[in-house]
Amino acid sequence: MIKKMLKSDDFKLKNCINYIFVAAATVIFAILNSTGGLKTSYANLLVQIGYSIILAVSLNLVVGFLGELSLGHAGFMCIGAYIGTFISIQLNTVIDSKVICLIISMLCGGILAAFFGFLVGLPALRLKGDYLAIVTLAFGEIVRTVLKNLPWFGKAMGMTTGAVKFTKKDAPLFIVVFITVIIVLFLVQSLVRSKHGRAITAIRDNEIAAKAMGINVTFYKLFVFVFAAFFAGVAGVFYGHYTTPVMYTFFSYNYSIEILVMVVLGGMGSINGSIIAATLITIINTMLQKYLPGELAALKFLIYALILIGLVIFNNAPKLAAFKEAVSFKALLAKLTAKKRRPEDILNDPAHWDKIPTKIRMDEVLSTDIQPGNEYVPDKPEKGGK
Repeated sequence: MIKKMLKSDDFKLKNCINYIFVAAATVIFAILNSTGGLKTSYANLLVQIGYSIILAVSLNLVVGFLGELSLGHAGFMCIGAYIGTFISIQLNTVIDSKVICLIISMLCGGILAAFFGFLVGLPALRLKGDYLAIVTLAFGEIVRTVLKNLPWFGKAMGMTTGAVKFTKKDAPLFIVVFITVIIVLFLVQSLVRSKHGRAITAIRDNEIAAKAMGINVTFYKLFVFVFAAFFAGVAGVFYGHYTTPVMYTFFSYNYSIEILVMVVLGGMGSINGSIIAATLITIINTMLQKYLPGELAALKFLIYALILIGLVIFNNAPKLAAFKEAVSFKALLAKLTAKKRRPEDILNDPAHWDKIPTKIRMDEVLSTDIQPGNEYVPDKPEKGGK
């Protein structure tokens, strides 16, 4: 299945635009970090943006491409953050490299999150709509409640990750995060553009018709759910290596809604939209936390809600459709790449009238006059409409 995913499409530049942008951002910020021009706060913001993109793109598979509403993504992230980071702490006593510990714990945290995704998805995906949302929401709340009461993870005080937390002396964590983002984008886009991706979107459009066409609906639903849960667990491992302590309060119902908002604002089924929305929402949250301290922090959610309402109106208002099309990336790119035609270009056009060979000269055609009495008169229809 993976081989077919990778061979699904011929190479096209437009399919690689997001890779190019993420890779360029990685190189630019890595150079700034090496020269001391990148502040620690901005490096931390880049890590947040990176794991937010992974969460949004993976949830878009479930919500946007499969058409199922899941509110348990924060629960899978919680599994990766607690268990994956715990594994990394144990490995750190044996392996001296934090990067190697991070890579191994990413795989472990992702696989464990995918395993729980399989256990939850097998019965839950038989439900639809609000019922599935309620079950996944309950799963997320159960997971964080159980993990916060286990002694290995520090209980309600949180799990201290100082031994594996990346500091300024270590390799920049955002570089590993952005490389992982590129891998995630490659795997997700390969899946979406393959025949399996077409089967998944067929299930979203009409499940009954998909079954009638012989598509294994249960398999594809479970596969997408497990696939997305794996990447949510990977994002949780990044969070565990970015902050200390890992607190269960972070993985609440509100965070699942925030990830869903990233998907909806970016556009259901739009990978590039999820990248942009995840970046914008993460920056907005960070800026509001920075500039609204103390008692003003209560205004954060009000301003955040107003910004989201404005974005939703801008994204869906019919009267703004022409403006959105004019300022879209595709329109701007067309303007930049468009060639201005000069008068000599028109004369040298191979399709110019004097360069097209004809049996009758153009001046003869233009000088032909219609003689009186030779006008064309159509035949009158016979009786019966014949």
